[in-house]
Amino acid sequence: MKIKFLGAAKEVTGSMYLVETEDTRFLVDCGIFQGKGSYEKNEKRLDEITPGNIDFIILTHAHLDHSGMIPVFVKNGFKGKIFSTHATRGIAGLMLLDAAEIQEEEAERITRKNIRKGLPPEEPLFTKEDVILAIKNFETFDYGEEIKFRNVKFKFFDAGHILGSAFVEIEAENKRITFSGDLGNLNKPVIRDPDSPLTKSPDALIIESTYGNRNHKPFKESVQEIKEIINSTCKRGVVLIPSFALERTQDLLYVLRELQEKEEIKKIPVFLDSPLAISITKVFKPHIECFDEQTKELIKQGIDPLNFPGLHFVRKVTESRKLNNLKREAIIIAGSGMCEGGRIQHHIKHHAWKDTTSIIFVGYQAEGTLGREIVDGKKYVNIMGDEIKINASIYTVNGFSSHADKDELLNWISVIDKNSKIILTHGEEKVMEKFQQEISNKDFRKIYVPAFLEKILI
Repeated sequence: MKIKFLGAAKEVTGSMYLVETEDTRFLVDCGIFQGKGSYEKNEKRLDEITPGNIDFIILTHAHLDHSGMIPVFVKNGFKGKIFSTHATRGIAGLMLLDAAEIQEEEAERITRKNIRKGLPPEEPLFTKEDVILAIKNFETFDYGEEIKFRNVKFKFFDAGHILGSAFVEIEAENKRITFSGDLGNLNKPVIRDPDSPLTKSPDALIIESTYGNRNHKPFKESVQEIKEIINSTCKRGVVLIPSFALERTQDLLYVLRELQEKEEIKKIPVFLDSPLAISITKVFKPHIECFDEQTKELIKQGIDPLNFPGLHFVRKVTESRKLNNLKREAIIIAGSGMCEGGRIQHHIKHHAWKDTTSIIFVGYQAEGTLGREIVDGKKYVNIMGDEIKINASIYTVNGFSSHADKDELLNWISVIDKNSKIILTHGEEKVMEKFQQEISNKDFRKIYVPAFLEKILI
């Protein structure tokens, strides 16, 4: 069996692994590269493999860095099945349709400029039609249910990262391989903690290493921080929370509901200003199989864990614009999580110049993003062509990460036989070097970091 690393080797984006057996070629994940140089890398992979020759795709979860190239493959001839958990299919459909809409709008904008310059029209990477065709090819399964395709058998197990996320254990040609997907942070609300690997002696374990060099702040400490920030700000003005539509937003809703019920924060209006986050939140509710015991108990008691009095779902643009003129205390949760687009930019533009505003960042802010500029203390930022002074109080709360940290990753690996080959992916190069050393200190003998497009024989 051979594995070719088509992405997320020494990066935290673009997860894609081509697995070849004697009579089968399939992908584990089909993620899109994002950020600088992404177009060339995405095109390079289409040169490396012919989508029409791929038999099927195993999708570990719905994040675009794991699913975003699926419509591109469909557009270029892929006609096979896409295997996932039930919840992943529902969320992937929403995420991919949203991405397609953004790309179509951007292509239309560039085309208008090109026409004036006598240049050809711009084509989106994929369209909503491509997404609809892709979703029709999904086939979904329960955790632990065996799936067979020719000489390949595999099962999904709960990765605890986001709703429906999975790690996958594969058997073929008398070889056993485990792909971790993205593993979740422990003791978070709503969804369960990750399962432990069932296969203790795989021939290879391909494991993510996003936070392989550091540990997170305990979640309870982060909730306490949120509480204190909200209570201090609500004496003065508005709290803005840039948030990713999937997982981070649902964790925030759970926490805010709990704090209000315990009367630890004042019951003030909370506006979820993100149509995508609203739709994803609704997808959560039928998938009780993914919930932890505490969340299941709330549901048994008739409590909606992701809703509460004073929570307003804002879908229409006209309703969102009204929030720009808020003159009362409120909490606004809006995307995007790194402030690179979406409605949060409008709210920062209209509220961040006031010293009565607080902005709480609950996710990683990549270099070069608006969110990173604000976190780094830049006093003036450019938003949609306007220079905005940042007078708001800025806070970073680190315990909301959906990724396992260093100790959690090491603990997850600890049940694996020391002679198994450990292959590190999905991490920045310096982080992976540190994580490789940490694993080596645990007496693992075969640790490897592949290069982009490298092929390994298992």
